[in-house]
Amino acid sequence: RAPAAAAAASGGGRPAPLLPPCGLLGDGGDVATVVQSARDLPGAPWSTRSCPRGEWGQRTLPPPPRPGARITVELGNGYRGPPILGFGGAFTEATALNYGTLDAEGRRSVLELLFGADGLGYNLGRVPINSCDFSPVSYNFDNVTDDFDLRHFDHNVTHDVESGMIGLMQDAAAALAAGRPDEPPLRLVASPWSPPGWMKQPFQYDDAGVPQGTPTMTGSAYPECLKDGPTSPYAGAWARYLVTWLLAYRAHGIHVWALTPQNEPEFPAPWEACSHTPVTEGQWIASHLGPQLRRDAPQVKLLAFDHNKDHSVRWMDHLLVGDTGAGQYIDGTALHWYAGSMDRLLDGAQGTPNVHRLRQLSDDTPMPANGATGGGDRARIILGTEACHCPTTGYAGGDLNVAWSRAERNAHAIMFDLGAGSQGWIEWNMVLDSIGGPNHLNNLCDAPILAVPHRARGGQSRPPLPPFEKTDFASMFGTIEGDQRSPEELAGRGSPRSLLDKGVVVQPMYHYNGHLTRHVRPGSQNVRATVEGTDPADGGARIFRTAGGTATGGVNGLAREGMEVTAWPCEGSTRQVWRYNVEKQLQVFGRDWLGNPTSSCLAGSVDTGLGGLALTGCSSLAGSFHVAPAGDDDDWPDGGAAPVRLVLENGLRSGRECLGIKQL
Repeated sequence: RAPAAAAAASGGGRPAPLLPPCGLLGDGGDVATVVQSARDLPGAPWSTRSCPRGEWGQRTLPPPPRPGARITVELGNGYRGPPILGFGGAFTEATALNYGTLDAEGRRSVLELLFGADGLGYNLGRVPINSCDFSPVSYNFDNVTDDFDLRHFDHNVTHDVESGMIGLMQDAAAALAAGRPDEPPLRLVASPWSPPGWMKQPFQYDDAGVPQGTPTMTGSAYPECLKDGPTSPYAGAWARYLVTWLLAYRAHGIHVWALTPQNEPEFPAPWEACSHTPVTEGQWIASHLGPQLRRDAPQVKLLAFDHNKDHSVRWMDHLLVGDTGAGQYIDGTALHWYAGSMDRLLDGAQGTPNVHRLRQLSDDTPMPANGATGGGDRARIILGTEACHCPTTGYAGGDLNVAWSRAERNAHAIMFDLGAGSQGWIEWNMVLDSIGGPNHLNNLCDAPILAVPHRARGGQSRPPLPPFEKTDFASMFGTIEGDQRSPEELAGRGSPRSLLDKGVVVQPMYHYNGHLTRHVRPGSQNVRATVEGTDPADGGARIFRTAGGTATGGVNGLAREGMEVTAWPCEGSTRQVWRYNVEKQLQVFGRDWLGNPTSSCLAGSVDTGLGGLALTGCSSLAGSFHVAPAGDDDDWPDGGAAPVRLVLENGLRSGRECLGIKQL
């Protein structure tokens, strides 16, 4: 172990905790460098340590353990995935307003933290077209009913100028160019939440079925929001509106790289929303949006869907393979990380097999040669465009375990998405206030950076929340716990005093994101790697336990209903501990985010969205499996345990159904 006196934590001069030994085993060079962030080393994020060959022998240590697994990376002629586009966050109005509460020194720090050479190096961004829920109020740029020719459109996009959104994007582009001059410029993805209300179908009716009032931007008719349908004059006006917005931004020196047709088209949300189905979105793209974009902004890419992974394959199979006429205009797919349920701990944990399937579909349907940017056939893009944790912030909640868990989930989700074929990741809000706003629906969420100008030097006279924050946090959640902590306590939790003095709080997810964003730069490519056990006699790879030992790796927080089940090589963690119960169900145990025990069972039918099996309650929905010997005709490797079949006894279909594993 490293000597305790070798380093001291920044939060008050306490000795740094003992670090585990680090040594280089196996074939390779003479030294490896490990980049680490740790809860126990809050003052040294992204610190490096050398792991030289032979270090084990230089200290009084037990013999080095035999590795639990062997990882083989295929270089040279091996598989290489699509090039990485990069990472970033959203330039919401909430982010711009909070950025604007800081003084010049605080704003420079935020730019360096997010876009600078020594920060995250973000090179992607997302911009809402019109308002979204992270705006103090709803707004658009042409609210004159039936203005089909957009004669009243505000070509200066004044609201976005006055809120600071335009200025923040200009500042960010300059910071990225200064810090990383050899890389591509800032790439922005624009997404609409809702058209002006006059373009939308009525969705509020009285008891007699008579429409009530003019449709608003908040809420949506379902399943289709555009007035008179996706091929109507209103749908055409909406397509012209979007392209006019792109050109208005260009006049401010902001060249949008890609457009999504609609944010979360499957969700008629209580905030700004506009629902589509795969059929109606395809009709609108083919009839209006695609031709309009091709004619007036051909350099802007079109990324369809922009919603959760669980239905992504069904949507894109229709749009790209179906006879819709839309596929010729679509450059790729935008994805969100949400699980589509109210269980927020499933966010980021679902849909990875669908990303694999989507990558295959995208590769099998390349962009035709007459695409928006010309040239020969080219691969379609897959890009993660939204992810966040809710409710409220780690700072406001005060529980460091929650803040670190959110950070870990970010990193895990990013790695799984990239490994499956996605080409980047865009966080939701980059900067929020201490409680996670403003949001005009009180939908408070977290962000990597928080603006707390009342904690800056000389800021003590300022109120704890900015004037644009209208959420009654006290009645919803209670005390803002971070405001009760001293600068030294916050430094001990990973937010440096030097930044707090400028009114800036850095949260753990910032440091976790940096492990990827700082090193996986645009143009990087995935390579294929396989994990194998070091000795078949030990039962394969057992990262979390030795043969015959107890499963470790932490409490299984994913033993919860709705969780997608995937098969992995044996690593001995609690996620791979199952009980075959008296009801012949495959049962798994864990705890929820409050520490309460959970129990779930493997479902007896396929989830049509996820394309595989998920966990469900241990009820009639769970599969009841009979363990039967495999037949002589089954392929089975020599050695190992005798093969068996898990035969479903309570399936919906007649005949014999077996539990199977399909390789992606």
